[in-house]
Amino acid sequence: MKRPILTISAIAAAAGLALTGCSGAGSAQQDEDGPVTLSVSVWNYDQTPEFKALFDAFEAEHPDITIEPVDILADDYSDKVTTMLAGGDKTDVLTMKNVTDYARYANRGQLVDVGDVVDDIGADKLAGIEPFELDDTYYAAPYRQDFWLLYYNKAIFDAAGIDHPDNLTWDEYADIAAKLTSGDGDSKVYGTYNHYWRSVVQSIAAAQTGGDLISGDYGFMQDQYDLTLDLQDKGYALDYGTAKTQQISYRTMFETGKAAMMPMGTWYIAGIAQSIETGATDVDWGVAQMPQLKAGEETVTFGSPTAFAVNKNSTHQAAAKTFLEFAASEAGAKAIAAIGVVPAYQSDDVTAAFTALPTDDLSVKAFQEPKDVVLEMPVSEYSSDVSSILDEEHDLIMVGESDVDDAITKMQDRVKNDVLVD
Repeated sequence: MKRPILTISAIAAAAGLALTGCSGAGSAQQDEDGPVTLSVSVWNYDQTPEFKALFDAFEAEHPDITIEPVDILADDYSDKVTTMLAGGDKTDVLTMKNVTDYARYANRGQLVDVGDVVDDIGADKLAGIEPFELDDTYYAAPYRQDFWLLYYNKAIFDAAGIDHPDNLTWDEYADIAAKLTSGDGDSKVYGTYNHYWRSVVQSIAAAQTGGDLISGDYGFMQDQYDLTLDLQDKGYALDYGTAKTQQISYRTMFETGKAAMMPMGTWYIAGIAQSIETGATDVDWGVAQMPQLKAGEETVTFGSPTAFAVNKNSTHQAAAKTFLEFAASEAGAKAIAAIGVVPAYQSDDVTAAFTALPTDDLSVKAFQEPKDVVLEMPVSEYSSDVSSILDEEHDLIMVGESDVDDAITKMQDRVKNDVLVD
């Protein structure tokens, strides 16, 4: 079906939103006997195939409920949803892109208690459920559980006569990135691409050193920043300033053969599968384990669940809960597993439905192997404020306006003095 998609500007205009003030206490429920149109906030709808897969599957089981996506640019998503909620927006279902945003909205009383939904499904069946428990209940239900690994271009490796990247250390990763960098200008191929999100440096460092991103002690980031900066300074990775200011798409970098390797989350499996199916790329790809600090270590990486929540201001809360239960259940899990998205719901049937992963031994091993998947950002009342500080200092490091030592000191001072105070 041709699904109508609302943009944020259309939503704001239709609702006459005043984007200031506090959210209300929840609207009265409408009579839901008969057809219901349920609005769901999403990002980059056309490039995020899991949403359409879920919506189509849900509508097939619930023909009386129509899903209307509210599409937001991925890089603007958190800010836009925060603004929407502050202005009393009534979008029914909100996709929780990360647990930091979830903690903010739940602690502000902007989400509906959906503990009954989680209980009906069974919390023990949902990977990644733990961060969503607040005050002995849940205000969102996870439908996806991602972790990070290393994507690589098999053709580039094979043409250079380099073995595929099985169980690399970070030093080996940097050495291979140097060897696979070639050309210049528009024809340049980078040995690797490190996207501009701070997690690519900070969450990797925290996961593999035992560091705590909420603690206010950030010396554990030093080595990972040194490695990342060295790669871009030597031209083996696209520089951060260009990637950030031009809003470079990591999909474009990898799918056009501009990068031989790329650390990225498992959600991208579905994106590549979609691009190959539509003929947008013919990249010969595989995945490998996230590089580690030392040779022979069991794989430790990071990840984060993605969830759906019900807006406290929704006028269709019953229908919204019906959607949450479907999305987080085995039925929803099968729908997204079939296109290569890792569901939160765990069962043998769901595993059997996951067919988008390349079948070579390394890809299968990398997908199954992580010993430990550390949460991308710890959940606490401080998560949002700490995250903002870490983002700001990350920018300054990566564009060369602050050296790593000074920036780490500033992070520590700001977090301890501005956030972690009684």
